[in-house]
Amino acid sequence: MKQFLTQNNLVEISSNEGFILDIRYATTNNVCGEKLYDFAMCFLHQEAYEKLKKAQQIAFEMGYKIKIFDAFRPIAVQQKMFDYFNEPKFAGFISDPKTGSIPHCRGVAVDISLCHENGEELDMNSYFDDFSSNASHFCQNISLQAKQNRLILLGIMTLAGFDFYRQEWWHYQLFNTRSYRVIENFF
Repeated sequence: MKQFLTQNNLVEISSNEGFILDIRYATTNNVCGEKLYDFAMCFLHQEAYEKLKKAQQIAFEMGYKIKIFDAFRPIAVQQKMFDYFNEPKFAGFISDPKTGSIPHCRGVAVDISLCHENGEELDMNSYFDDFSSNASHFCQNISLQAKQNRLILLGIMTLAGFDFYRQEWWHYQLFNTRSYRVIENFF
């Protein structure tokens, strides 16, 4: 595994680094309702990892921790999710592995939330992988507290050098995702 990670510029993220790991696709507690990963490990491209460490430091200085739901996603899982949600009402939430930018499959995207130091998640007024208009960064039909919490997260991640995806408050990625190659043959 170490050789595969090195060859693909992937770094394993550990809870020992202060992150809270809740790798949802390694459980049945996800939008598909089934376990999609055989592992509860978290990987990111080296560049994204460095920016995420910076984000974690900013969050820590503000009294928060970053909770990670997903990062690198094997292409086979992306295909399964795309097939599962290939309906017009889910357009824009799961990119087609054949035509989309698939930043998760390049190791340059991370799905996160913020928690208080005690591990309690901040109110974002929508759960991770909510495929509705409530998930949008710009949703106005949410509480003032949730708007503020989303802006705090957006500010932290922007300061750290990440781009955001407007339809998902939890999704952050490196800029120019297509300049990174898709990581194939993951285990």
